[in-house]
Amino acid sequence: MKKRKEKKKYHNQEETFFEIDNNNQGIFVSPVPQSAAPLTRKLKNHSIGSEPAFKEPLGLRIIGGRFRGSKLQYIGDNRVRPMKDRVREAVFNLIGPDVRGRHVVDLFAGTGALTIEAISRGAVSATVIEIHFPTAALLRQNLESLGLLTVCEIRKTDAFFWAKNQEEHPHNTDFNNTNKIPKRPWIVFCSPPYDFYVNRQTEILEMFYHLLDSAPLGSLFVVESDNRFNFDILPVKPLPNKIKSYPPAEIAIFSH
Repeated sequence: MKKRKEKKKYHNQEETFFEIDNNNQGIFVSPVPQSAAPLTRKLKNHSIGSEPAFKEPLGLRIIGGRFRGSKLQYIGDNRVRPMKDRVREAVFNLIGPDVRGRHVVDLFAGTGALTIEAISRGAVSATVIEIHFPTAALLRQNLESLGLLTVCEIRKTDAFFWAKNQEEHPHNTDFNNTNKIPKRPWIVFCSPPYDFYVNRQTEILEMFYHLLDSAPLGSLFVVESDNRFNFDILPVKPLPNKIKSYPPAEIAIFSH
């Protein structure tokens, strides 16, 4: 490993060294007695000076459909919590062929993995919402790499605000088509930071009510949370066979 620079930090009144390599990864050199051999420990999940922290990038790939095996870009930012491949596969097994012909509404899009997986399996268009600009730029790269920018509209805005504004909601089969045509059923993905279900629970529930007012009949809602959220309080109670646990993820699917 090539070392780029070295920083000192004081820990418990002892001099501590952080060595930083070219990848901005920290090596913590713990204080030891002069007579002891040097001891180093690499902090794999820490990036000096980053807030929030970064973790090792995951190997994200599309599981099924025409884009099966395609790799997606993900920089390892903790603010983005991509659904694990095994959970995403299980979700689409639950949805089955109902994904075909739908318009995707991805409320907390992140890398765009859910949107791309849905289109790969037969969805025809998407509205993807991501408020964090660096993540939205990465999302655009993932969509562009697969030629999906012509059927996907990226909205760099807050999902709660977007849900309240019904004029922003998709009204046609193709958002680039100004002709008045019947609305396709949606498939709505809600996979926010898990803390939102605790700290912003009222907003989460209001968001679903707003979307139910706009969504065409037959639309599907896919909700990912952890075990702190009670699916029974959703506007539409999911059927027992549409609630699955893949710790720490809890998945529920309900229809409009």
